[in-house]
Amino acid sequence: MQLQLISLVLICLHSMEYIDSQHASRIRRHRKLHPGVSHGCQGGCATCSDYNGCLSCKPRLFFFLERNGMRQTGVCLSSCPSGYYGTRSPDINKCTKCKADCDACFNRNFCTNCKAGFYLHMGRCLDICPDEYEPKEQHMECTAIVHCEVGEWSQWSPCSKRGKTCGFKRGEESRTRETLRVPSASGDTCPATKEKRKCAVQRRRCRKGERKEGSERKRRPNKENKEENQESRQEERDTDNREESENKNKTEHRRRKAQNKQHVSTAGSTAH
Repeated sequence: MQLQLISLVLICLHSMEYIDSQHASRIRRHRKLHPGVSHGCQGGCATCSDYNGCLSCKPRLFFFLERNGMRQTGVCLSSCPSGYYGTRSPDINKCTKCKADCDACFNRNFCTNCKAGFYLHMGRCLDICPDEYEPKEQHMECTAIVHCEVGEWSQWSPCSKRGKTCGFKRGEESRTRETLRVPSASGDTCPATKEKRKCAVQRRRCRKGERKEGSERKRRPNKENKEENQESRQEERDTDNREESENKNKTEHRRRKAQNKQHVSTAGSTAH
């Protein structure tokens, strides 16, 4: 029984030595065919050399040639550096350079960031933005021009004068409209959003507490209130005088018209 165990152990040891010798023989043959190539590489390399660095990469890594002066050294990266994009194929995954005006790209025909002096527009780098677009310097891209947009006019406000809706005959009324969209730098500016026009109403005296800014007027200095009250009273007197003069003129006109009519009637009777 012991002899059988010893024989089995010797057979296993002999097999292991044979496998190691075959592996060493393959390595020696590979080195003769590919001098300087190593399979014990670091940093994700599948094969490498002392002079050229990585020659091939492990699965899912990208092969990239790093330039150091006149020399290029192969490295294996999980993602490509800025200015390059990754391409995958059954043979090799590699980093390919973007176009000259492109600082970062998704593929050869689609940039995601442009170099200085160029503006990004739909995956391309342009020195001038196309029509209906304007350059946005902060992000170096072309954005659509936005024109101002306003809403409909509101109704005209009640006729007023200096915040009051009474105590006058001629005043102003106003209306407004809302800005719906603010224009961009190159967009059409907004038209007027507030309008005023003259208005006339039948004059009536103000009742107590009817003034729109009554509370504000109470807080004003006495001198200002006094001057405003004097101006208001003078305006009322002028309006009264104007209306009284107009009424007198109308009365005088009617009286003269009646006298002329009576004179014509008397002259006709005398002629008969």
